[in-house]
Amino acid sequence: MNDDAFIKMGLAVIDSEVKAVSDLSTRINADFARACHLIIDCQGRLIVIGMGKSGHIGGKIASTLASTGTPAFFVHPGEASHGDFGMITARDVVLAISNSGETEEIMTLLPLLKRLGIPLITLTGNQKSTLGSAAEVVLDTHVDEEACPLGLAPTSSTTATLAMGDALAIALSSARGFTAEDFAYSHPGGNLGRRLLLHINDIMVTGDAVPKVNANALLKDALVEISQKGIGMTSVIDENDHIIGIYTDGDLRRSLNEEVDIHTTVVSDVMGHNPKTARADMLAEQALQIMQKNKVNQLVIVDDGNKVIGALNMHALLRAGVI
Repeated sequence: MNDDAFIKMGLAVIDSEVKAVSDLSTRINADFARACHLIIDCQGRLIVIGMGKSGHIGGKIASTLASTGTPAFFVHPGEASHGDFGMITARDVVLAISNSGETEEIMTLLPLLKRLGIPLITLTGNQKSTLGSAAEVVLDTHVDEEACPLGLAPTSSTTATLAMGDALAIALSSARGFTAEDFAYSHPGGNLGRRLLLHINDIMVTGDAVPKVNANALLKDALVEISQKGIGMTSVIDENDHIIGIYTDGDLRRSLNEEVDIHTTVVSDVMGHNPKTARADMLAEQALQIMQKNKVNQLVIVDDGNKVIGALNMHALLRAGVI
């Protein structure tokens, strides 16, 4: 095959799968709503089962459901016949995936599901199949043809099934009022989780580590404070610890260019006024937004009375994984 042939085949596959997903729009109907109600009303968990490629798709669907607010996990139907069926309880709902609707390993489980009175939802390409007939709700995922030229490898059918699973997960998530913070609790180890859960008071420096000098301090003393505290700035405070200004590494460069005498100049004469501040209970992500919007690398953290209680710089956000 030459380059044009590869490209033509790739485009044909994409076109086939786009059509398969597009055709699902007519099947988001009353049956889809019934499936959502069954899952919402479930007192246990949603158990997803499927063999082969359907099993791989089922694993992803279960993962998406679990991370968007619907307690769910995948059970391999073959293993379920050899002990893992004990993971399934009468309080659960089962979502079975089979394009043919005749997958033997799933058929073996049907009498047990019926005996326990477990509601069954199926994603299948054959509504009149054994599985389709046994289910309370059938979600039709049939495709006119697979993207595979031989019509054998599950391609368009698995794409359609995955899309239907995503539709279920997001509809359920919306119904539960699932929020970004809820999502973060499901992903505490990821970058997104850190950005949505980490607060400024988790990473800011406090106490003696906070760089600050009085307004009447000499510039040389401010430079010592900047050097010792390692934040890249020092806050300038009044006698009550209220923030009145800031002096940064950038201010130092400007002072040197203007040949300011660090031994005689008072820091309040060269400090920056109206410094950017934040509250300790704000998200670290909000601190990042303030820095980026104002093109600064440090923030002074103040309390409700505008007293200095902490400090934060871009390096701290980087170490915390917020950036």
